Amino acid sequence: MPPDLDLDLPICATCGVQYGAPRADCPVCEDERQYVGWEGQQWTSLTRLHAEGYRGVLRPEGTGVTGVGAEPRISIGQRALLVHTGAATILWDCVPFLDADLVGEVGELGGIDAIAISHPHFYGAMVDWSRAFGGVPIYVHAADERWIGRPDPAVELWSGDTLAIGDGLTLINGGVHFAGGTVLHWAGGEDGRGALFSGDILQVVLDRRWVSFMYSYPNYIPERPSVVRRAVELLEPFEFHAVYGAFWETVVRADGNAAVRRSADRYLRFATDDVP
Repeated sequence: MPPDLDLDLPICATCGVQYGAPRADCPVCEDERQYVGWEGQQWTSLTRLHAEGYRGVLRPEGTGVTGVGAEPRISIGQRALLVHTGAATILWDCVPFLDADLVGEVGELGGIDAIAISHPHFYGAMVDWSRAFGGVPIYVHAADERWIGRPDPAVELWSGDTLAIGDGLTLINGGVHFAGGTVLHWAGGEDGRGALFSGDILQVVLDRRWVSFMYSYPNYIPERPSVVRRAVELLEPFEFHAVYGAFWETVVRADGNAAVRRSADRYLRFATDDVP
């Protein structure tokens, strides 16, 4: 492992966010979109996870897309994604786990050129991931700056609706779930038909032909209709065949644009009580 990693920094056991120093509380979990574990605030660390036998997992998730996770399940249980464009590899979202084996395996796939994060619940150990691959930039929307638990020079705050981070790669601030809630569009994905990486800003649901929109998933608080409308409007110029959600195998595999549009229409019918 790179020598500048601090393997003993606290990681919240409930949400998986790493902090730069010990503290009593996790602000991310104290927020109404998340929750404090039923047994109270609990902490872990990379040292502890290593000692308890956790290991990294890499699996193909699609064309040019590799899933990154850990076993056993940690915190929310999300998997991140390596998006291999040919010109660069982006780590989309992050996980709370990292070890030398996982660094080596990702390195064999070409390493990482940048990290982009959808929202605070998926910050994970993003600074350690950046440092493990040479201090690559971490793109976080400025609207979510307050939630960064471990500030670092690698974190690049951006603002506005969109940001191009590479050839055919665009970050889009839909604002669902968090004010800085962001998705990543890869124009060259799915053999040129386009791919959208949504985390749970657009949550791919169990019927994987659809997505949904929530302010809080664990506490079942729906997102405001005005926010959903804005997000869908921002996505209109972008073509995408697939939508990659936040968890293993949660992928809309075909006709992604139509899936998002019909999902928004259905959501808004229920949200406005206009249901046949």
